Amino acid sequence: MNDYLILVDDKDNVIGYSEKMKAHIEKTRHRAFSIFIFDWNTKRMLLQRRAYGKYHSGGLWTNACCSHPRKEESMEDCLNERIREELGLKTDFYIEDPQCENLFCEKDLIYRCGKFSYFSDYGDVCENEIDHVFLYSPDGGIDWDVTSFNRQEVAELKWVTIEELKKWVEKNPDDFTTWFRPAFKLAYDVLCTQARNKNLFWDNYA
Repeated sequence: MNDYLILVDDKDNVIGYSEKMKAHIEKTRHRAFSIFIFDWNTKRMLLQRRAYGKYHSGGLWTNACCSHPRKEESMEDCLNERIREELGLKTDFYIEDPQCENLFCEKDLIYRCGKFSYFSDYGDVCENEIDHVFLYSPDGGIDWDVTSFNRQEVAELKWVTIEELKKWVEKNPDDFTTWFRPAFKLAYDVLCTQARNKNLFWDNYA
């Protein structure tokens, strides 16, 4: 696989390509994605602790999977590929807007939650990204071996309720990556919409 990231302007229009580390060293804006995974069976969200050897944010908690689409790679292909590489979870994603009801039974639906821009400096490298946020929350729940993750990418995985997560972020925000909070807000809004559609009016889905 090529290691060229997609460079974008402030409107997320493609303006070129750059080798991954070069883009991070030169602080060039590029496209990224964040996947949130929620299990309706247990009412819990999956978090990953980034491997301690990562070139930034090692040991911090964040969403289930986050990475970058590469040059000449569709967003659907990269979501499937990266979630398999990091978590060992095999999927066949079809990207859908949360308000749509067009179900593809042979595909896994992953919902588009929106996108946001952020800049975060880590010394020798930085993240200057437009981050596309997705929510994977199949009605049948998640069933896979949670020990099959890539230990070069992930230190550990943890399932938490939304209530636990919101309290954790409020009490210890430095435990999380810089992009987690704005990404979580987008995913949480879509999750709330799904909960209302399922007539699940829980206190933690206000």
